[in-house]
Amino acid sequence: MDWFAQVDAYCERTDFSFWSEPVNALTNLGYILVALWFLRAMHGVPLGRVLAALLLAIGIGSFLFHTLATGWAGLADILPIGLFILVYLYAVNRHALGWPVWAAGLGVVGFFPYAAGVIYVADMLPFFRVSNFYWTVPILLFGYALVFGSKLGPMRRGFVAGGAVLSLSIAVRSVDLTFCDSFPLGTHFLWHVFNTVMFVIVLGSYRVHMLAAHGARR
Repeated sequence: MDWFAQVDAYCERTDFSFWSEPVNALTNLGYILVALWFLRAMHGVPLGRVLAALLLAIGIGSFLFHTLATGWAGLADILPIGLFILVYLYAVNRHALGWPVWAAGLGVVGFFPYAAGVIYVADMLPFFRVSNFYWTVPILLFGYALVFGSKLGPMRRGFVAGGAVLSLSIAVRSVDLTFCDSFPLGTHFLWHVFNTVMFVIVLGSYRVHMLAAHGARR
């Protein structure tokens, strides 16, 4: 693979100039601003600042991809997303649900065969195929809310709300290329906007849960 080759993957891009996707690029500021707030607000929250730093990396990586549009920038975009999912899953398993380290880690390892199964099914469905991997996350949020709702307490509502917003976000991401002729701006920028809301919900609910648990232990 040529990591420096440029790719045209979104409606908004019309050439390979730096600002060919201004809306897609600038909507990443939402990630960055939320991440900077959580870097301060996550004081005392286990893995909280790690998650905030990964969200900052997501914003920077996505900005690079929507401006430079190269293979290596695409990797800088998707790698922090994958790491965020795994770290958040571990944090919930270990610190919100109170699993021992080995069980929390095993839960993270279990994400890989789970994701492979979801992708396999999604690939058989035209609409879901476009964003096959991303559907693993709202399904997991809904599943955790259903199975572990009593232990998660109010955080359960955050999982349901976050899963719902993320489902909408993935849906608009999936139709970006469908309406290029009638809507040249595309819909990918809404993926960034809705995801920003989703990150506020899932990080905020984790923060509140952990701070409440810490206060209860005093």
